[in-house]
This record gives sequence, C-alpha cells and structure tokens, in this order.
Amino acid sequence: MENNIPSKQDKKDLIRANWQLQDVDEVPFLIEIGPMHAATSKYFSDHAAELAWNEGFHKQREGVYDYGMSNIKPNQGINIIASAFGCEYTVNDEADPWVNPLIRDDNPQDVHTLKMPDPKTNPIFRLAWERVDYLQAHSDLPLRLVNVPSPLVTASLIWEYTSFIAATILHPREVNVLLEKITETTIAYLREQLARIRNLHTMGHEMWHIPREVGVRVSDDTAAIMSPKLYREFGVKYNSMISRAMGGIVVHSCGSVKNVVDPMMEIEGLRGLDFTIPQTDWEAVRKAAAGKTALCLRHYYWDHGLDAKVDLVAYSKKLVDFFGRKGLFIQTSTATAEEARELGVNLHRVLSR
Repeated sequence: MENNIPSKQDKKDLIRANWQLQDVDEVPFLIEIGPMHAATSKYFSDHAAELAWNEGFHKQREGVYDYGMSNIKPNQGINIIASAFGCEYTVNDEADPWVNPLIRDDNPQDVHTLKMPDPKTNPIFRLAWERVDYLQAHSDLPLRLVNVPSPLVTASLIWEYTSFIAATILHPREVNVLLEKITETTIAYLREQLARIRNLHTMGHEMWHIPREVGVRVSDDTAAIMSPKLYREFGVKYNSMISRAMGGIVVHSCGSVKNVVDPMMEIEGLRGLDFTIPQTDWEAVRKAAAGKTALCLRHYYWDHGLDAKVDLVAYSKKLVDFFGRKGLFIQTSTATAEEARELGVNLHRVLSR
C-alpha cells in the first residue's frame, strides 16, 4: 500500500469477495467528486473532450482513499437503445439527450411493426463504437460499458412515459411485444460491446468495479413507480432474460423502491441491488435483501438536497449499522477533491475492522 491506500489488485480482490457475500475487512466505499457528468452538447460528439474530462476527473481523485480505480465512461446517454430504435433525440446543455417517443396513446399497434436495430450497423450504435475505438486508441485506461438501460427504461422512452405506464394495464400484449424486442436488442448490444472493449473495467456504466462473472448492471429507474404485480410481469421477466444471457445481473433504481424490492429479489441470477438510499424505505430494503444479495447504497451529496448539512461519515456508518456489512457497498460524493480526501480518511476509520 502507498499512503495506506489499497493497491488496484487489493481493491479488486476485496470487491470480488464482497460481491460473493464473503466476509471482508472493510466495507468498500467509493467517493466521486463534483456534479453529475452527463452526455451533454459539450461531450456527446467530442471524443477528445470526453477523454479529457475522464482523465481530469481521475486526476482530482489522486490521493483519495476509497475503492475506486481510474477508468473511462464512454457515455452516450441512457437513451441510446431507444434512439437506435428510431426515436429522435436532442443533444442539450443540461442532461443526456432528450428523446421523442415513437408510441403514444393513439398508436400502440405500431409496436408490432417496430424493427429491431442491428448492433453492428445501426447508426446510433456505430456512434458508440466510434467512441469506444477512439478511447481505446488514445488511452490505456480501462472502459466501463456504454450506457445500459433496463428494458423498462428503454420502453418508457420509446413509448411516451405516462402513456406507457397506463399501457401496462390497458395494452399488456403490446407492452410485452415491445419489451421482447427491446430485451433481444439489449442482449445483442451488450454482446457487441463485450466483443469490442479490450480492457473492461466494469460490467456497467457506473464506477463500481463489477467483474465479468457477476453479470451486468442495468439502470431500472422506471421500476420505482410500478406496483409489485406490474413489476413482476414487466420487470422481473425481462431482467431475468438479460441475466441468463449475461451470467447474472445487478439492478439499479433511483426513487422509492419500497413496492418493488420484493419482486426484484425474484429476478433470476440476481447478484446485487443498487439504490439511491435517501429516497427509499430502509426497512423494506433490509427485510427483502440485506445479507441475501449485494447492496450498493448510493448517497451522493446532492441526494440529500443541495442545502442539506449531512455528515456523510455518520450517515455511512448508520447504513452499516442498519443493513449489516455482508455484501454492502457504499457510494458517495463530495463537491471538491479536498473534501474527498478528508472524507476517504474518515470513512476508512469507521468502515474498516
């Protein structure tokens, strides 16, 4: 160790053991720095700018004690699969590209003629592969996967959001047709990425190291507004298909997951749940999942409210006391690098044995 920070291999070994629910000497934690980085106008089409941002981000993190490792996120926005299906998108200065849906209240039947994009030749996917090729040619840093939305998230972009949620009740046949096409496309998209990325950091598009044998992490934010019954029908089924193809799955959702955490545990090959923990019911998560699957609990500084005065060390310790150490990952952030270095020292003090 240098300055008491674990080596890259030591980090990977402990993280792998934690995914496997083994006993570890320290609850692994991750500290990111600064505001959210999105696929905005400045970065979406400028590969060099994206690379420079990633290199600058990890330069800031030098000397931070945590379980993060330098890597690159080839960010193309959570809309990528919806756009590949033909949804028009608008790059903007605020967030990932905005998407215009193809399906609304008046044309649910159009899902039957919707064509699945080819992962090799589709223009949207080709933009992603160009980014991957550029990053691999100009940096030795390992890559995360390009954005991985769950089938439900992609469906709620292709089919206007409010109309889609209503359609799970009013048009279940059409919803299933759409989700089957999206799921098949998502699996093909993932396989194409894995064939192209030579040095893979993680099986997801966020920073935690997820070894290949764990499976793939998907962002499933639409889950939080669904009932248990609807999530079993339209979430569990299609996430399980991805899990079977990828050898496991880690499911992320922002928002309150109180109503869906039990059915999430029914996903085949589930290896972890990833939640924005200030937004949800702790007791429901503990009862359903603690000690049974890995728990990645995120509380970035802005998740508490921009003006909130939260002690991130005390809050993290409270998470360990409440959920237990088994399979627990803690992900937090600070506004500045100086704060991150101080936070890392203090988290190490309370999260190691």
